[in-house]
Amino acid sequence: MSNNQSSQGPHVGLFITCPVDLIRPSIGFATVKLLEQAGCTVSVPEQSCCGQVAFNNGLPDETRALAWNIVQSFKDFDYVVAPSGSCGGMIREHYPELFAGDPRSAEVESFCRKVFELTSFLTDVLDYTPDTPNIDLSSQKVTYHDSCAGLRELGIKQQPRRLLKQCSGVEVTEMADTDVCCGFGGTFCVKYSDVSNRMVGDKTRNIQQSGASMVLGGDLSCLLNIAGKLQRDADPASGNSVVQVRHIAEVLAGDLAAPAIGEAAADSGKTS
Repeated sequence: MSNNQSSQGPHVGLFITCPVDLIRPSIGFATVKLLEQAGCTVSVPEQSCCGQVAFNNGLPDETRALAWNIVQSFKDFDYVVAPSGSCGGMIREHYPELFAGDPRSAEVESFCRKVFELTSFLTDVLDYTPDTPNIDLSSQKVTYHDSCAGLRELGIKQQPRRLLKQCSGVEVTEMADTDVCCGFGGTFCVKYSDVSNRMVGDKTRNIQQSGASMVLGGDLSCLLNIAGKLQRDADPASGNSVVQVRHIAEVLAGDLAAPAIGEAAADSGKTS
């Protein structure tokens, strides 16, 4: 499917995710750009949290209420796409179990079958190949972090790597243990901060040892955790320079004007 596809392409509801909405909206704009280039019409309906935090903290009734709100907000779209394997996995894989035995279960299960993470949607559903890449990063050494939910719940592994090659000329330099958790895990990093810090330390050490100047991923929460650790441990004198951290949607869309995740904006001193 090319950039020149007719306007009769699928109507996609963009599930923006809480972290993207509140912390890094540039990921949302990049996602819209990519979907429109792939021939989709994109709308962003009123929405709430997907319920993952409540679900992981043992609050099924609260989660079910949030989930039903999402189903109703997005039910009329051809597809629902999220720039997050974590939120995508929550909706697609866990909503059906939440509604097991509920009179609404058939409607929920039907809805969940049209929910996709961004890179999976572009490759597995649309078989998208750009007419013209948005950016050329073939001279950059880039590594990739496979987030737990995207990899294990949704089978996302080669899709982002394929798109990086097609859309930006990037051959990913694989770090050691790329598929190992970064230690974020939502409230896990709060409840078990020492364990979480050790895990993200292992992750950032592998990133540094890969020699990459940029690390990408598909989940902003993981990337915030990784970027924070890279910033805290930066020591140019010992060779621990700060590696740029970006969401894959931004790179695929060629939207690199914003500072990398965790870097201060030049005019404000604020972080992204």
